[in-house]
Amino acid sequence: MSTPLSRRAFARLALAPAALTLLGGGAAHAAAAPDRGAVLRAMGRAAVFLDRHVSYRGGYLWSYLPDLSASWGELEARRSMCWVQPPGTPSVGHSLLDAYHATGAEEFYRAAERTGLALVAAQLPIGGWNYVHDFAGTGALRRWYETVGGNGWRLEEFQHHYGNATFDDAGTSAAAQLILRLYLERRDPRFKAALARAIRFVLAAQFRGGVADGGWPQRFPAFAGSVSRTHWPAERPPWLPADVRHGMEDGEYTQHVTFNDDVLGENIKFLLLCASTLHRPDLLAPVHRAMRCLQRMQQPGPQAGWALQHLSRPVGGRPAGAPAGARSYEPRALATHTTQTNIRQLFHYFRLTGDRSYLTRVPEAIDWLSSCPLTEQQLAENPLLAKRTHPTFVELGTNRALFVHRFGSNIRNGAYYTDHDHRNTLGHYSAGRAIDLDGLRRTYAELASLSDKEIAELRARSPLTPGPPIPVPRHFSVRELELTDLFRDAKPTLPTVPDADAETLVRDLGNKDHWLTPAEAVTNPFRGRPPAEPFHGKDFMSTHVGDRYDTSPFPPAERPLVISTGAYVANMAKLIAWADR
Repeated sequence: MSTPLSRRAFARLALAPAALTLLGGGAAHAAAAPDRGAVLRAMGRAAVFLDRHVSYRGGYLWSYLPDLSASWGELEARRSMCWVQPPGTPSVGHSLLDAYHATGAEEFYRAAERTGLALVAAQLPIGGWNYVHDFAGTGALRRWYETVGGNGWRLEEFQHHYGNATFDDAGTSAAAQLILRLYLERRDPRFKAALARAIRFVLAAQFRGGVADGGWPQRFPAFAGSVSRTHWPAERPPWLPADVRHGMEDGEYTQHVTFNDDVLGENIKFLLLCASTLHRPDLLAPVHRAMRCLQRMQQPGPQAGWALQHLSRPVGGRPAGAPAGARSYEPRALATHTTQTNIRQLFHYFRLTGDRSYLTRVPEAIDWLSSCPLTEQQLAENPLLAKRTHPTFVELGTNRALFVHRFGSNIRNGAYYTDHDHRNTLGHYSAGRAIDLDGLRRTYAELASLSDKEIAELRARSPLTPGPPIPVPRHFSVRELELTDLFRDAKPTLPTVPDADAETLVRDLGNKDHWLTPAEAVTNPFRGRPPAEPFHGKDFMSTHVGDRYDTSPFPPAERPLVISTGAYVANMAKLIAWADR
């Protein structure tokens, strides 16, 4: 995925006596503990290998064959491409900057800086980021969308080149947060302009006025052209019931208020970080509007939950704020996992503001989740529901579980549909979710019992309350940052990493300077336009991929060893936590 750059200079540095001090050498620890210098040198070798050998102009994909002859993001990708969607370029950048904070070694900062500049290059003029960028130019990216992306049956977000930016999968928020961190580190003007564009983008994309006020769409700005969406084939399988729901039920879903992948929570986090570190109190009003939007979108009882998306304007006689469908395998329905996420968001909003109204309707939401668990029969008859407690989707009105299926073999002869049958559900999109009802109840009870004095103490530490500047958290890749980690005097805890784990990671790195891990997914190559002839079998109902024309990723029977950015970030997170303890 990237043209390898010379790594000889750093290799010489890493082996030189002076570098041992720079990378954390020193007196050896007790015999039972790994040598700190050896661990830090290993971290440095892994980082420089990724930066100089694997990256392309500082940008990253998700996985690579060791000889770099093939590479993947969520789909197969060319060498000149970089993925913004985690665990791609921003994720690696955050890891590199975290390693710099843990070790003080300048090599980590230089690699993080190079990755940040790749994101500056990938930033769209509007200020946000697409899922993917191609350094070969927009024309090359469009051709990729028309071929590889266009044949990805289940990856509807890659079937058309919108040319706009997305909030999906935290790509824009993760990139913007890295640009903010790099600017704050040394006030580099190259990051200042990019940061200003990112802030303007988040503010410009926020809905203003009406029920949707304070929310964000999935993509911005709205796409002006027409998009050819997945269709319903003229000839349907004879075994398919006549009354199934299908298609994108509410039109262009990218312009609805989006809660999927915690879009609203991620944007709030970015705005709070900017407000706290850049002395920008003007960014607090958009945060308050966003919090009220989430509160306002909660549906009336007894189904007092949230959907993946909600209408930003009236559609087909349905009012703004009503639950909306999204991709063709995301029906118009309430979503149990999104409801759990939004309840936890309300807990954070209460902690941030001390406003008890954010807790008022939480019991209704918990009661609704309690009313719609998976049944014993559903769990027994569908192995894909193992370790799940609730259906992903719940039908409006009836409160019955909805399940999504598909027929056909590719993007031209296949389609998704929804019904109440819990069998033969999708393999690539979970039909069930694990909902922690007991945890939600405990947290609600704990917060509801706080005294006025305790609430006042919380508010005094909140980034929404005027006061001294709040420094940016030290680490972003070691564990997920919560909104409470942005409070004054917050002391985020690092995970405890046993010495044996650090030793194992260093040993696995070896002299090759990179970790190899079995590939989670591979893809079929692009083979041209798929056949439209009907396929009435059920072979691909629960698989990750369809026929040989489908370019969607799938777990292979034999998993090749790859260089994985996700594995790199996870391994480095352990070593960073070990080194910074």
